[in-house]
Amino acid sequence: MTRNEKIIIIVLLLIIMVFGMLIIQHTVFNSPSDNSQIRQTLANNSDDPGTVEVIRNIGNPNGERIAYVVGVHPLEHLTHETLVKLLPNRTDLKNCYDIYIINVTEGVGHYGDGLDNYENPGRQNGQNLAYKYVYPEILNGNYSMAIDVHSNIGAYPYKTFVFSPAKDGLGVDYAREVADNCPNIDDYAPDTTTSGPFLTEPLNNNGVPAFYFEEYSFAPQDVKDSHMMELIDAIDNLDI
Repeated sequence: MTRNEKIIIIVLLLIIMVFGMLIIQHTVFNSPSDNSQIRQTLANNSDDPGTVEVIRNIGNPNGERIAYVVGVHPLEHLTHETLVKLLPNRTDLKNCYDIYIINVTEGVGHYGDGLDNYENPGRQNGQNLAYKYVYPEILNGNYSMAIDVHSNIGAYPYKTFVFSPAKDGLGVDYAREVADNCPNIDDYAPDTTTSGPFLTEPLNNNGVPAFYFEEYSFAPQDVKDSHMMELIDAIDNLDI
């Protein structure tokens, strides 16, 4: 091999190394925003009937901050798990999302246990955890909106719907706009809610627009996934 051939090979190797470093740099600084996601424990006290976690910084860290809440009613966990599965993997979001996850460990119960909504200790435990830990976090966290995710057994006229317990305000407006932009999500407000006083009502009353998303508990998982993606897209496209 001549001296000139060696020089050419060295130059080519240097060019390849430079391009490789540029590609790595581009990947690091332009990778999906989930690299900045963090999962934190907010509450893990032996005196509490459960724990509270949060996944922070999902989506665009420079966008509007929006909170999702799951786990207030533990029997509805399949819908909660659907959001936790889907939202953190989205790389095309314009807003920044945190998911507050309530894990009730005492009195969870089961469907068909004969207890009504006001008697079920698991529901009350989740509501208390929401009010004690999640409500102040959202209230003081500079959030533009909060969505409390639930499911139902089909006792309402609609199975998949959104609503705000407030009589008027941005929480009501956002819920209606979401329903208007989702072919499979209706706008329907039940007469009463058990969890409203523990989260969505005080948030609305203190300047954070909040509403519910209700899914049908026994919908097939692919249907739950589809509805959740509709919800995620509609919320991300709101003009906040």
